[in-house]
Amino acid sequence: MTETEEMSCPAPDDWRAELVWGHPGIFQPPEDHPELAEGLPDCGVGWLGLLERVCVRIENALEKDEGDTIKVVQIKEKYGTLRIYWEGRLSERAKAEVEEAITLATARSACTCEICGDEGRLYTRGGWLATACADHAKGEPVPVKPGLENVHIVWGTFNGHVRILSCRRYDRATDSFVVFPPDSLGIQE
Repeated sequence: MTETEEMSCPAPDDWRAELVWGHPGIFQPPEDHPELAEGLPDCGVGWLGLLERVCVRIENALEKDEGDTIKVVQIKEKYGTLRIYWEGRLSERAKAEVEEAITLATARSACTCEICGDEGRLYTRGGWLATACADHAKGEPVPVKPGLENVHIVWGTFNGHVRILSCRRYDRATDSFVVFPPDSLGIQE
């Protein structure tokens, strides 16, 4: 193989560097070395589509206010779902939009195979959790109480009492949340 042929062969993990290269404003990679970016994704290629989507949403949030700065410092799989960590200085509006974009990406990862990107679910593999489709599943599916599939509940303290702050179901078809009352699921505050 000649030097030219060697250089044109893509590395197996080029998609990570290409993602960083495509969104330098939020990854802030070292010049000409996207593969050295601090936020280089540490997850499977099946989540590339949702990573692209979250990057665009973050960039859109930043376009509205001057002075907002952000740097994605880590992207990884944890407990079978996506985690994105960032640092920076954002307006309250931009911060809320960035956090919502990340929450949507995390919700989508919970029902997207990390290996191929098809619809999936959470499996337990000898103490480890992974989201996979039926073709890539190993281990046992994590049981979910009927009616609680893709439900995201945020708890918080209000006037000294623990309360449900939001109750939403993630809709994979529309890549959005649908708000509903917690009592419709029999959840008591």
